[in-house]
Amino acid sequence: MGKTALITGIAGQDGRYLAEYLLGLDYRIVGLIHTQRPDRQEALQREIPQLEFERGDLTDGNSLISVMNRVKPDEIYNLGALSFVGSSWDEAEKYANVTGVGVLRILSAIRQVVPEARFYQASSSEMFGLVQETPQTERTPFHPRSPYGVAKMTGHWYVVNFRESYDTFACSGILFNHESPRRGTEFVTRKISRAAARIRYGLQNEVELGNLASRRDWGFAGDYVRAMHLMLQQGQPDDYVVATGETHSVREFAELAFQAAGVPIHWQVETANPGDTRPEGLRTTGVRDDNGETVVRVSPKFFRPAEVDLLKGDSAKARRVLGWEPQVSFPELVAMMVEHDLKEQRDQIKD
Repeated sequence: MGKTALITGIAGQDGRYLAEYLLGLDYRIVGLIHTQRPDRQEALQREIPQLEFERGDLTDGNSLISVMNRVKPDEIYNLGALSFVGSSWDEAEKYANVTGVGVLRILSAIRQVVPEARFYQASSSEMFGLVQETPQTERTPFHPRSPYGVAKMTGHWYVVNFRESYDTFACSGILFNHESPRRGTEFVTRKISRAAARIRYGLQNEVELGNLASRRDWGFAGDYVRAMHLMLQQGQPDDYVVATGETHSVREFAELAFQAAGVPIHWQVETANPGDTRPEGLRTTGVRDDNGETVVRVSPKFFRPAEVDLLKGDSAKARRVLGWEPQVSFPELVAMMVEHDLKEQRDQIKD
């Protein structure tokens, strides 16, 4: 057995892909499971039998110290966070405590127990928010537009502080949007792919979406976990943007998803009035299929209090220093997600 890696947030999309990737490199993998979610351990154990588990909580520094003492990890990957941007306005203090200050607690535990260990922090492109330049690099100033983005920025600066103050080997990966069939259904990409599959089989009639004009730099989560690992294999710790360098709108994602599901769609767009400078994506009121039935309805309730209109990352540093390259294209990603959801719905119909 090679190195030992401790992964927080192991039950999430990235945690599962990272665990599988590291197991392929002969790592011992220990996942941190929240004390209130034993059901997740059972599900993960069935999916990935080689995993070991420790109970801990990013809001409880003593529990993290105990875990470090028992596991003695060589590498720690902090993927644990409250990560749904939309709910962060309603639970801002909770997001700050878990997603922001939680990073301080885990770094403090590392410094106290395993100071030679290497640490990876999952930072986010949402820190850029109201972008100051396009594309965004490691030097682009942050201007978060949600409590989630603020919490992620807090954790990011704790990493920089510990690296500069205590010589901790701590890296932040500023990851742009990355998706997969394992993405939670509350996220817009999986919401779309699942809805397209269910509409294809007559299991639901429509899906409600928000701002179709929002553009994101979307990649495949399985590609991005390779970058996380590469960061901790370098001679010096540093921060890296991880992105494809391409942007696509929510509308484009939906078009490809319904196409992959075999559901022809037609967009309903308001005629622009004189002085209406909104882009077409913001004037779209819905989408109909070939039978004239509405399959996508645009709802104001899914618009954010402060929108992030465009995120596009420049990963030149990661490509140059780490030798990292994304392998799954945007159309391939959408097709992968829809194919998974079509199979999932077919299996449910059979049952």
